[in-house]
Order: sequence, then structure tokens, then C-alpha cells
Amino acid sequence: MDGDFRQAFVHEPAALKQFPALVLNADYRPLSYYPLSLWPWQEAVKAVWMDRVTIAAEYEQTVHSQRMEMRIPSVVVLKDYVKPRKRVAFTRFNLFLRDEFVCQYCGSRHDLTFDHVVPRAHGGITSWENVVAACAPCNLSKGSKTLRNSGLKLQRTPRRPMASELIERGRRFPPNHLHESWADYLYWDTELDA
Repeated sequence: MDGDFRQAFVHEPAALKQFPALVLNADYRPLSYYPLSLWPWQEAVKAVWMDRVTIAAEYEQTVHSQRMEMRIPSVVVLKDYVKPRKRVAFTRFNLFLRDEFVCQYCGSRHDLTFDHVVPRAHGGITSWENVVAACAPCNLSKGSKTLRNSGLKLQRTPRRPMASELIERGRRFPPNHLHESWADYLYWDTELDA
């Protein structure tokens, strides 16, 4: 490992977030697409050392101890298959993903929050069927009014998504950083050359 690279690891804690490893299930599919299943390089090295994963691809950079040197894994595959969850957790992130990061009233992609379609003040509950992504201006405009009284209209009726739907939606929103070694394992909507 060259001196500049070593200095970056030792003196810049932010550098420790570099070189993430894409984590694939035993079937060579990512554990999750959005957020993309990534481990810090330290976790990947530890998993290799504990024989829990196999390395599918590596970075050029290396790490070493007193006795060994290894290239940093960029893609690791779990040796044991992890069964995917069928039930989708009701989280703010998954709600935004279900609604494709778009306000369900006006279509804006900015300043998103969430809104109870039937306001809690009117007995509405916090559930997949009653909460939607909403931009702050629409949310403020609606307040605790019903849809009829607010003058707003929903673009889609909210419902509980299936896990497969969120996976497909997640594939349409790739993260900002995609290492070239991950390309063979991620099936983003790209056209293949004939």
C-alpha cells in the first residue's frame, strides 16, 4: 500500500467510508437495492477473514497486517442464503420509495415530508393506506383538513406495497456512487448492446 493511501486511511476518518463492498446474497443478488446493500470495507474484510463470504471482485487498493496483505473487496457474496423479507417495513424511506419520491398531490420532488390523507385529528391512523409523500407546501396547505375541504387530489390511492414492487422501484433510483465492479451484479434499467 503506498504512503499517500495509508496516510488517507490513518488521518482522514472520512476516508474510511471509501471502498464500500456490495453485499450479495448467496444467489448473487443484492440483499437490497434501495438502499443498496453495502458494507464498509472493514466489515467486508472481517467477513472474509471469518469465512462468511467469498470475494467476487476487488479494488486495486490493498490493506495489510503484520502477516498478510489483501486487496480490498468491492463485491462479496454471502455463503449462506438470507431469505428476503416478504413484509415491507413501514418506514419513512419505504413510503417515499413507494411514492417514487414525488408529492402525491402536486408531483413535486422537492422538500418532501409525509401527510395523513385522513388527518389524525379526524381519526386517521398512521398506515400504508393513509399516509402519502407530500411536499411541505401541499402538506401545510392541507393541514388537518380532509381532502374534500382542502381542494387537493391524490395522484394515486395509497396502499401497502409488496416487497417486489419496492425492489423494482429501488432499481430505478441507483445510488450516487456505483463502482464499475458492481455493474455485473446490479440490473439497472440500462439498454444492452445487441
